Amino acid sequence: MAETRIETNRLILRDWREEDWPRFWEGTNTENVMRWLGGVCDEAKRTAAQERLLSYEREHGHTFWCVERKEDGAILGFCGLKRCNQAGGPIGMMEAGWRLREDAWGKGYAKEAAIASLDAAFNRFGADEVIALTVQRNEGSWGLMKRLGMRRREDLDFDNAEFDKEEPVIIVYSIDRDAWDARHG
Repeated sequence: MAETRIETNRLILRDWREEDWPRFWEGTNTENVMRWLGGVCDEAKRTAAQERLLSYEREHGHTFWCVERKEDGAILGFCGLKRCNQAGGPIGMMEAGWRLREDAWGKGYAKEAAIASLDAAFNRFGADEVIALTVQRNEGSWGLMKRLGMRRREDLDFDNAEFDKEEPVIIVYSIDRDAWDARHG
């Protein structure tokens, strides 16, 4: 399988290297970052998450790639594509996702990486539509979805208490190829 390397002005989205994982977890496995993602992970959950990310690449040719800042080589988190596999969700649909360490928030990195990922979804992997998932109270995440041109898809929302026990619904946004091309083509 060909190596994945997608460059933006400030970032590199690329395949994972073994030495990335400690830096990734150090920056992203915090209370604030994991607030809407099921909470801080213990070693078993970290290992399982790593294996899932690597399996997506093996099975589909894409994953939530490692996001590296060009300026200094810092691992900021991940961003990329997978097939939705969340219980109750729109199984099999192309899904974009991101997770960045807290000191990278508010600098436009997530949007920059997400645009590159969505562009790859449509122009490299032939997606007709891409979804993104979050919980209602994660305003930062669905706010980015809206800024990317995604629209709310209440028809695809599903019950799931794994990420927010108080409001146990996963909300879905999506964008199709025509909308993407009109905005970024």
